[in-house]
Amino acid sequence: MYKSVSDPELSSGPKSEGPLPDKLFYRIGEVSRIVGVEPYVLRYWETEFPFLKPRKNKSGQRVYIKRDVELLLDIKRLLYQERYTIEGVRKRLGSGSIRAVEPEPEVKTAEIRNPAKVIEHVKKRLREILSQLN
Repeated sequence: MYKSVSDPELSSGPKSEGPLPDKLFYRIGEVSRIVGVEPYVLRYWETEFPFLKPRKNKSGQRVYIKRDVELLLDIKRLLYQERYTIEGVRKRLGSGSIRAVEPEPEVKTAEIRNPAKVIEHVKKRLREILSQLN
């Protein structure tokens, strides 16, 4: 017996883990579980949405930051719940109703291992956010 596309078992993809874990970086498997889609869907979305560019680590694995994951959750919501087309999501994200975020400059592995540098980076980003809010 064939299953229909509306079958929840087929349409939901991997199960979401719930709230976003508080981490600096996420691998594609983790993001797949959080967003609730297969990893190949995430790779496809990278080709369709030019603003979605996860970094790659030294071994070539995709490394997402929290803002990437939040953006992926927005894309999934627009595509699956609000029934936008890929082109519609591109236009909506480009129009500013949901702001596409520029990727941060690459954080080097040595900086991640140095807690003082990580804290300084977080302080800098918080100051930038505060200045945007004022």
